[in-house]
Amino acid sequence: MKRMKTLNQVVIAILALICSATVAAGELVHQFSSPAFNGNGYSSHVLTIEQLEANRKQKIKDDAKADADELERDYKSTNSYKFQNNLESRIYATLSKQISDSLFSELNDLVDDTWYDAETPFGDTVSWMRSDDRIYVIIKDSNGDTVAEFDVPVGDFAF
Repeated sequence: MKRMKTLNQVVIAILALICSATVAAGELVHQFSSPAFNGNGYSSHVLTIEQLEANRKQKIKDDAKADADELERDYKSTNSYKFQNNLESRIYATLSKQISDSLFSELNDLVDDTWYDAETPFGDTVSWMRSDDRIYVIIKDSNGDTVAEFDVPVGDFAF
């Protein structure tokens, strides 16, 4: 037993010698790793943060626009929108035919420089006049702003 105790003491002493030889101590110096505090690479740090913020703001804007576009597509695909659009185009086509029939009719050769107006069901105004072998047409929207203005020669049209 005495021998075991001595052997244990020798092993502990050898381990203490080995461990003490590998232990080294140095001065503790605190350094910030963030460039915002130590100044090294600060400009690239600020630019990176700025770029991240700009990308996030742009993504928010893009998401909002995509949502608005999706709502508009959904609205335009409804049956009521399609019906309204179809009805509006048929009304304009009928009004256009009536105006062109009255402008190009044989009875209209006697009409002199008089403006005629027709208001559409949507508030737009179509004004026309036949003068000097020409037909003048002005289309104004409901706000009174001129949308289109043109003149057409009256002559022998061959189809």
